[in-house]
Amino acid sequence: MATGERSDYFPKIEAKHGKPVEHWFDQLAMLDSDKYPDQVGFLKNERGFSQAHANAVVMFYRGSTSSQRHSDSEDYFSKLAPTHRDLAKSIFAAISAKYPELELVVAWNQPMLRNEHAYVFGLSTASNHVSINPFTPAALAGLTDRLEGYEVLKHTIRIPLDWDVDADLLQDMVAIRLREISSKLGK
Repeated sequence: MATGERSDYFPKIEAKHGKPVEHWFDQLAMLDSDKYPDQVGFLKNERGFSQAHANAVVMFYRGSTSSQRHSDSEDYFSKLAPTHRDLAKSIFAAISAKYPELELVVAWNQPMLRNEHAYVFGLSTASNHVSINPFTPAALAGLTDRLEGYEVLKHTIRIPLDWDVDADLLQDMVAIRLREISSKLGK
């Protein structure tokens, strides 16, 4: 979805299922349940919708017309608790100090750094930690020895809220990702 509006899906839904989206709103109104999982399940299991199409219809029906929760990174940061906000901003500042050409954007309702070709680094927050995502398993594999003591998951690393930002580690993750992007582009 280019604009983040759930209604962007409606023309495809109508073309695929042969009925106006209002028909599906009426179907949801007749269900015995008003719970999100039941509504999505009905459209997916009984009407053949994909997860994305079912979610778009159900969420719009429930009053959420946009999937975009943050207008920009400052809006994102303004909604964080001070500890999370300070850590997140410090992480991005450490990376931007070496890579000022990367653009800070909000995608998937999370702050991300990107160049003109791809996402390079992302961050998300949880109650007790911040997760960072270098967008490549090569960064995790290439820095295994330096990640000892962190909770490393399949694509992300959980960082404690009291983390003393390791700028060198962050910049090295980004360097690995940028090399990977350049390699894929044949540069």
